[in-house]
Parts: sequence; C-alpha cells; structure tokens
Amino acid sequence: MDVDKETQEKIQELQGLEQNLQGILMQKQAFQMELTETENALGEISKTEGDVFKMVGQIMIKSDKTKVEEDLKKKQELLALRLKSIDSQETDLSKRAEELREEVMKKIK
Repeated sequence: MDVDKETQEKIQELQGLEQNLQGILMQKQAFQMELTETENALGEISKTEGDVFKMVGQIMIKSDKTKVEEDLKKKQELLALRLKSIDSQETDLSKRAEELREEVMKKIK
C-alpha cells in the first residue's frame, strides 16, 4: 500500500495521540483508585469513636480525628478536580484521534 507523505504524518500523529490517550487512561485509573481509597478512609473514620492513626512513611502515628478528616476531604476534592481535568483531556484527545482516524481511512481507501 502506497500512501502519500501527508497521510503518513497523520498516521504518526494518530499513533502519538493514541499513546497520549493510553497515558491519560492510566493516570485516570490511578486517580480513581486513590479517590476510592480516600472515600473508604473517610467512611471508616466517620464510624470511629476511638483513637485515629495515620501512616507516615512506614510508621503509624496517633492523630487528631478532625484534622485527619479535614485532610482526607481536601484530598478527595483535589482528586475529584484532577479526575475532571483528566476526563476533559481524554474527551479532547479521543475526539481528535477519531477525526484523524477518519481522515486517514478516507485517504487509504
């Protein structure tokens, strides 16, 4: 199959977009897991009546329940914001990749 230089460049751009999209999807998955863990921690801390501990490095230290809860809520908000941003990037990249894919397919046929 013989394709012109412009089509080859579009194919390379498409491959780059798909690699970027894969990277974004991996980031999204990592943030979603972290958000789930944070939400679970918030749920558990709200049930706790006694002492609260948090991990610092490889040790657990006793902490103020209110402070830990505040920190977890801030982390939850930040993760949700990052996920929203990643979703937007994913949508933009997917749309551009689909447009490019259609252009390439038209040229190849």
